[in-house]
This record gives sequence, structure tokens and C-alpha cells, in this order.
Amino acid sequence: MLQSLHIENVAVIEKTDISFGPGLTTLTGETGAGKSIVIDAINALLGERITRDVVRTGADKAYIAGVFEDLPASVVSLLNELELPPEEDGTLLIQRSITADGKGSCRVGGRPTTVSVLRQIGRMLVNIHGQHENQALLQPERHVEYLDRLGVPSEVIVEYGNAYTEYCRIHRAIKAATMDEQEKAFRTAQLEQQIAALEKAQIHPGEEAELTARREMARHSEKLAGALRLVRGCMEDDENGGTSGALTRLTDAVSALNTVSGVAPELQELATRLQSSLYEVQAVAEEAADFEDDLCFSEAELSAIEDRLAWIARLMKQHNVVNEQALLDKLEAMQNELDSIQSSDEYVAELERQSDAARKATIAAAQKLTEARKLAAVRFEQDVCQQLTFMDMPHVRLAVSIEPTALTSMGGDKVEFLISSNPGEPPKSIAKTASGGELSRIMLALKSVLARVDDIDTLVFDEVDSGISGHAASKVGTLMRGIAGNRQVLCVTHLAQIAACGHSHLLVAKSVEGGRTYTKVAELDEPARLGELARIMGGAVTDTTLSAAEELRRRAVT
Repeated sequence: MLQSLHIENVAVIEKTDISFGPGLTTLTGETGAGKSIVIDAINALLGERITRDVVRTGADKAYIAGVFEDLPASVVSLLNELELPPEEDGTLLIQRSITADGKGSCRVGGRPTTVSVLRQIGRMLVNIHGQHENQALLQPERHVEYLDRLGVPSEVIVEYGNAYTEYCRIHRAIKAATMDEQEKAFRTAQLEQQIAALEKAQIHPGEEAELTARREMARHSEKLAGALRLVRGCMEDDENGGTSGALTRLTDAVSALNTVSGVAPELQELATRLQSSLYEVQAVAEEAADFEDDLCFSEAELSAIEDRLAWIARLMKQHNVVNEQALLDKLEAMQNELDSIQSSDEYVAELERQSDAARKATIAAAQKLTEARKLAAVRFEQDVCQQLTFMDMPHVRLAVSIEPTALTSMGGDKVEFLISSNPGEPPKSIAKTASGGELSRIMLALKSVLARVDDIDTLVFDEVDSGISGHAASKVGTLMRGIAGNRQVLCVTHLAQIAACGHSHLLVAKSVEGGRTYTKVAELDEPARLGELARIMGGAVTDTTLSAAEELRRRAVT
């Protein structure tokens, strides 16, 4: 549920803070006061598109923040998965800003995130229904989505989706495996050539690193040999009988300690330790000698290393890989592809058998989905017609047409909502029959029924009351108050009959100060609410309009 909304430097709103409660909150105000700006701000928090045009003239940036509380378990699970957990008290802060030069930022729970992530979270927090949604009723391809959401078990939809996906996968495999003989011969020759080149190379993982290290040794062999000769010179005796090396001197030292250890036993430990050092120095001398012996590089060997490295580099570039293992994986993939082509007849035959089985499974799942939709359609028709009767449309009958069609990702059904506006008339397409006011009430009837199965806690209705007036408007207000019985509903309206039904009432007012336009949003107490209802009904607040407002309010809350 949306707890509070902060708007700063958005269009004509310089700064405002709005608190929202449970139940139905109505927003009213004169045309152009800025009611749509509030809805646009909520939309921005949900990850919808926002442009620099919204930045108030003269401001550096626009900033919007919203706090949500009582988060559904599904939202908490998603936030934890995205590593954007809510606060310890269960609230969630969402922030959105855009600078005057068009640079935007999003933050969830104080952490920066992307617009796509914000949109993913937002769609689970708030559902906004605007006037444009009436147009969805005029698009038959959208009707199946409404029907599925309103009464088809999710497991039936998932079962069909899985079956259809598998069928399409096999169909694509058959198409990929079926090629004409000329194409097959060309691809076979291409694969054989590439496979032969890789097999001839006899590459093994880590070879490039080994060769590079060997090349560096060859390039610096003289420097290495000089260092090793110095090491050996320090350890071994001078061949001309001059200076004694470290090995001879250490041997003499160990002998001296062993000689006197009988007189001073505590020196025996020193002798033992020095003997261990002597062994280590001997080992180092031998390894240095072996390393020096291996430093015999010829120009031919260095050239061979360079050629091998260049060969490996060409193969990697040719196959667009970065290491030897990837080249070997590529070789295996090409060998498998060649085997598939060479045995394509058997492979395609097997795929055809799988395709037949997958098609049967998809048809069975589609039939199950159709039956579930027919059952849902009966309940849906009854529920919507009941709501339409309540909204003073007793003779309007909604019917759901379900006709077979080719299998698609949505099943094997063409679903369309039809209406009959008068008794005795057959149901016809909504687009050809419904007026603007009827569309608004049909949409509200749909939303009322949908609210029973919708797990989103906050619904926003943005001027969906167009074309509605009089007694029907009172019924719409009562209906929306009923929808708000177990969730939060925000409604922008121009009708006093609907505004009177709110549990709380927000007034959006515009003023001009110092040549600048300012919009403010304020919650109305009961006397102020009556005054606003009177203004909406009569254009001016008089004793007569106030009396009418009091009566309207009394009927709305009883």
C-alpha cells in the first residue's frame, strides 16, 4: 500500500507531500489544476517513462519519492531475490529523479537500480487504470488476457505454455535439420575443413601460456645463464684453487661444530640445524645447474615457438574464442554438427516422431485450456452482468465468444467480449456497439470482478468516469467504495457522486503567486469536503449546493 508521496519540481508542483490511507481516496480539482501530475508521479515511481519536460522551469531536477507499507509476500520475495530488501519495519522507499538535461536515476530502498528493475517491482505494487484502458476493450486480441486473469487456473495456463514451447522447439529443430542437398554438401565440406585444421593443430589446454613462458625464457636466456653462473660461483669452489664456495665453507662449519659438541653438547643442535641448511644449499646448487643446462635455446627453436603461438592465435581469431579449451569445445561442436548432417535422415525422422507426440500433447493441453475458459466465461458473464445491472445498465448483456483458431502461445481459442445493449438483440462486438459511457462502466465492471482475484494492494483509477453522470455515477462511486473494502483505491474524478464515496478526499488546487504557477495537494476535513462537493455540483458554494452536498455525502456513506 502506498503510504506517502513526495513530489518536488514536477511541472507546476514545486513541492508537496501527500499521505494516503487504506480504503478509497478521491482526488478532485479544477481542470488543469494538476491532478494528472500526481498520477504521472506515481507512474514514474512504478518505472514508467519520464522525460526532462516534467522538470519545473528554473529547477535543476525533478524528484519523486514514495513509501510503501504492508508489502505482499510476493513483493518481499522479489525484493530479496533482487538484493533490495525492505526496511526492518517492512516499509519500502522508492526514489526517482531526472535532471533538466535528461539524466535520470532510480533508487529502491536507498540502493541504485535500473528502470527495468523498478518497473518489475512497480507492477506488483500498484495497478493504474486510465481512460486509455477503455481502448483495450476495443481490441479483441486483449480479451483472452482478461478472461484468463479472471477465472482460468494458473496451472492450466502453465501446462499449455510448457507443451506449446516444447512443440515449437522441436519444430525449429526439424527446420534447422532439414536442408537441401547443395546446402548440405557446402556445410559438410566447410566443417570437414575446419575440423581437419583443428585436429592437425593438436592443441591442448594451457599450451599458449606454456609457450609464452618458454619464449620469454629463450629471449632472456643469456641474462638467466649469467645469474645462474653467479649462483653456482658463490656455492662451488674456485676451479683454480682460489676462493672456497659456500658448500665447502658450510661443510667445514658443520665439521667444526661436530668436533666440539662432545665438550659442549648444546652445540650439537646447532650442528644439526646447520647440516639441514647444507642439504638445502646443495639441492639449490643442483637445481640451478639443471636449469642452466636447459637454457640451451637455438634460433630455430625460438622461431618454432613464435610460429606455434601465431598459429594458435589465428585459430582463436578464426573461431572467435579466447582460449584453447574453447577451441576444443568448438571442435567438439563442429564434429557433432557434422555427425548430425551425415545422419540427418535418421535425426529428422526421430524429430518427426517427437513432433507428433508433442503436437498431441499440445492439442490436449489446448482443449483443457478451452474447457477452463468456457467455465470461466460463464461465471464471468454472470458477475459482470450483475455489476452492470447495479450500475443502471440492466438491459446490457455481456457475452463471451470462444471460437477455435490455430494454436498460438495463448492457446487454440479466439476470445471476444460481445454486448447486447437492448433485449432481443444478438450480442455484437463492443467496438461497434458500446458508447463512451458504456465502455467506462463495462471497464469498471471488469475491474470490480478482477479485484477479487488480483493480488495487487493498490489500484489507481484515473478519470475512468468519463461519459457517466447522474444516478449511474452514484452507483459507480458505491462500486468503487466496495472495491476498496479490502485494498487501497485512489480515484481521480470530476463527479461529486463518486468523490462523495471516498474514505478520504484530496484537493488538487492551482494558484498564481509572483507570476509563477503553483499546485498544492491538501487533504480535506469534512466541512471542506462538503464545500468541494458543492463546487463540483454547482460551480459555486451556496446554501443550496451545500445542502445537496450534505445529502449526497450522507447517502454515500450509509
